[in-house]
Amino acid sequence: MQGTVTMYSTTWCGYCRRLKSQMDREGITYNEINIEQDPQSAAFVEKANGGNQTVPTVLILASDGTHKAVMTNPSLAQVKQALASA
Repeated sequence: MQGTVTMYSTTWCGYCRRLKSQMDREGITYNEINIEQDPQSAAFVEKANGGNQTVPTVLILASDGTHKAVMTNPSLAQVKQALASA
């Protein structure tokens, strides 16, 4: 798989914990950013989600650093598909 995964999350989000464990099991590396501790990231999540701080929000960058996809509460299959085309 190519590309870079960044997951915006919170400590209390069950959907975030589930996606993290699935990606860990599949060997997908990711950067995790807690939006409660990073106001700039919280603003990014709000912009991506119509003003809501919905997590997990996942950002996929292509291997050349260009923006590939932003997904809200994606399934593991959606993350893998986005990475495959990154």
